[in-house]
Amino acid sequence: MIVRSQLSTIIERMQEPRKCIQVLAGPRQVGKTTLIKQFLAQCTIPATSLNADEVATNNRAWISEKWQSVRIRMQLEGQQEHILIIDEVQKIDNWSEIVKKEWDYDTFHDINIKLILLGSSRLLLKDGLTESLMGRFELIRVPHWSYTEMHEAFNFSIEQYIYFGGYPGAAPYVNNEKRWRQYMRDSIIEPAINRDVLMTKRVLKPALMRQLFEIGCAYSGEIIAFNKIIGQLNEAGNTSTLANYLKTLDEASLLGGLQRYAVDFARRYQSIPKYQVYNTALLSYFQGRGFKTEQLDPSRWGRWVESAIGAHLINHAQEQDYDLYYWRDHNDEVDFIIRQTGNRLMALEVKSGHRQDNSGLHIFADKFHPEHSLVVGGDAFPTELFFSTPIERFLSL
Repeated sequence: MIVRSQLSTIIERMQEPRKCIQVLAGPRQVGKTTLIKQFLAQCTIPATSLNADEVATNNRAWISEKWQSVRIRMQLEGQQEHILIIDEVQKIDNWSEIVKKEWDYDTFHDINIKLILLGSSRLLLKDGLTESLMGRFELIRVPHWSYTEMHEAFNFSIEQYIYFGGYPGAAPYVNNEKRWRQYMRDSIIEPAINRDVLMTKRVLKPALMRQLFEIGCAYSGEIIAFNKIIGQLNEAGNTSTLANYLKTLDEASLLGGLQRYAVDFARRYQSIPKYQVYNTALLSYFQGRGFKTEQLDPSRWGRWVESAIGAHLINHAQEQDYDLYYWRDHNDEVDFIIRQTGNRLMALEVKSGHRQDNSGLHIFADKFHPEHSLVVGGDAFPTELFFSTPIERFLSL
């Protein structure tokens, strides 16, 4: 069984004095519940793990009742500390206000209950945390699976990872693409849109958001203005609505829109988005013609390579504290720009059949003077080496 790096973070924070609620935040099917099981197998502190999945959404007393049971148990058994874990907490109405009340009660009465929250909807967790629990929590971000994890767990080749992406639940079906597509639709895409997005946010035009999601995934790696997207949509909308919907999809770790890098902040926010899937399985589901077929076309396969590298970078942006952009000036373009604290820049170009000309990298370097410029692909820096190297190694150069 794969042990993800976030496990050590959970262990370290639970060994610290009680200070903040720990929240495991990440998209569907990335192993948050498995991380908790692995933690409990090693934990020496008394712990109670609960799941709100089968609890009625209007049963607001459930959290308080379970919490009080833990307090009584601590008294009876003479425990100095206890870990309370609540999975799928977002399914309880007004959950964040209840958690705030119980957490503050323990803080006031010096009751050492350490709390871990997790759930299948990152958006639902995010809304509750920002509304009621601001200043009381820390995030442990759990991104999509990396190439090294998929290779270790399922013996994925680099080509398989680029096409089928990093969903561990879908991995057993890659040799039967019809079954793989069915799993993607039924277990990942439909729950993510219908439950994690449409049931969380106030979406006035759900059909419009769904169409934006499908088109954006299909055009991952492409720079397309919203007004051009509108022409392909059956549902009426405007550019500001599409921008808000894209932000929601980004918060759900499904589809992002990279901004064009510029020194002027206003120009960044007004730029045309470059669509970027968080997992290339989404590109393959909406656009792929088959794993073997796509590799036969160097130009199309180049889109998958670029999207896979973009997915790797966007998944770790918050965890590693950097911003991700693209850059384009007329016909000159750089695929990805990493901006760290202090405006430290790294320019990254993908060498593939999608676009072989790398002149934009030199022009960008002359204008903005990045600390490092890297061309990924080919013999100088193979794609597999990029995926096998931790992001923090690049950032520390």
